[in-house]
Amino acid sequence: MAVPWLETRTSLIVRLRHHADVTSWEQFVDAYGRILHTLALRAGLGPEDAEDATQDTLATLARLLPEFRYNPARGSFKSWVLTIARSKIIDTHRRRHTAARFEPPPPSQPGETSFMDRIPDPAQLPPDEVVEQTWRQGLIEAAREHVRLQLSPRQYQIYDLHVVQEWSVDKVTEALQVSANQVYLAKHRVGEAIATEVARLAQGDLD
Repeated sequence: MAVPWLETRTSLIVRLRHHADVTSWEQFVDAYGRILHTLALRAGLGPEDAEDATQDTLATLARLLPEFRYNPARGSFKSWVLTIARSKIIDTHRRRHTAARFEPPPPSQPGETSFMDRIPDPAQLPPDEVVEQTWRQGLIEAAREHVRLQLSPRQYQIYDLHVVQEWSVDKVTEALQVSANQVYLAKHRVGEAIATEVARLAQGDLD
């Protein structure tokens, strides 16, 4: 079943070319910022460094997005974003290595890994399958949140209990006093809306 608000949207990339569009930028950060931060953590950065790498990536995207022109022949939106993210993660690792150039303290306990051995390799990034999983899961989470705000709270609650939390149909009908048909309908409609949203987010589109 078609969801009208998912059919009438314009590309976020187009609207982000106008720097005064604060709302569009906030939507971009909300949708993609969490993905970039998770990726930085999985690349071995600590929370503060991961936040620095994320902010550096977002700042670069903000600078380059006005000139970005989507061309499938030259690579996807995802590839473009992840290329920038990888670069900023490596830069952050290198800065940490530079800052750590002092006499390292010895291991505090026998058998403990040395300080230098605990510093991540600047060239070490998550394997492609981890990057892909991080990107995909982040899109799903962002899509779920967006759909939750757009559709009926009741319908989304049914979907969340049945699909996300894996409650049985009988348990949902008993807890929420709804029919089995309502559960199946919510599963279909909300699931379809989320799938459509994920596809749009993957191309850099937002409401």
